[in-house]
Amino acid sequence: MRAITTIITGLLLFVFTYTGLDKLFRFEASRKAFHNQTFPEELAEVLSYAVPITELLIALLLLFSVTRWWGYLSSLLLLTVFTTYVGLIWVGAFPRVPCNCAGILESLDWEAHFWLNCFLIGLSILGLKTKKKAEPKGSALER
Repeated sequence: MRAITTIITGLLLFVFTYTGLDKLFRFEASRKAFHNQTFPEELAEVLSYAVPITELLIALLLLFSVTRWWGYLSSLLLLTVFTTYVGLIWVGAFPRVPCNCAGILESLDWEAHFWLNCFLIGLSILGLKTKKKAEPKGSALER
C-alpha cells in the first residue's frame, strides 16, 4: 500500500509542480494563453495568477504526510474543474477553440488532455482512498 501511495503522490506532485512552475517561469505566455480562453478578461487575469499559485499549493500539500489528504482532495477538485472545461472545449461547446497553455501539455490535443486529466482524477481518488485507509481508527480525519 505504501508503494502505491508513493507512486500516486509522486505523479501528482510532479504534475502540479511542473504545471505551476511552467506557468510562473513563462508567465507572460501563460497570461496571454489565459486571455485567449473563452471566459471574460477579468476572470482570465485573476486565473493567470490564481491557477499557478493553486497548483503549487496543491504540490505543497501533497509533499507532507500530514496534509496529503487535503492535497489529494484539492487535486481532485481542481482537476475536475479543468477536465470539465477541457471536455466542453473537446465537444465544441464554445464558439471557438482556445489554445492549450501548459508546457508539454501544449502538444496534446483536447481529447488527449481530457483523458490525461481523467487518469489524474483517478489517481487523486485512489490517493484519497489509500490515505483514508492508512489513517488509524478514530483519527481526526474521521471526525
